[in-house]
Amino acid sequence: MPIFSIFAIYFIIWWLTLFIVLPIGLRTQAEENEIVPGSVESAPARFRPLRVFLMTSVLAAVIHVAWYVLSVRFGYGLDAIPQFAPKFY
Repeated sequence: MPIFSIFAIYFIIWWLTLFIVLPIGLRTQAEENEIVPGSVESAPARFRPLRVFLMTSVLAAVIHVAWYVLSVRFGYGLDAIPQFAPKFY
């Protein structure tokens, strides 16, 4: 598998994982009772981008390694899923 494809798949996994990690540990301004004038109550009270970036990178790396080991090393891909639908050919 070309190295570019491996990085492209990691980027896709990282981007999807970002949306899983973003709400973890998030406290809104309404929950903190510190609403900044001109902002929405549901805005984060303290956004920590470094923590989100690191958590996303670590979780995406774990998922990517698991995908790589299962699909590339052991050969489990979409073809390994049993197909129960009848074939019309």
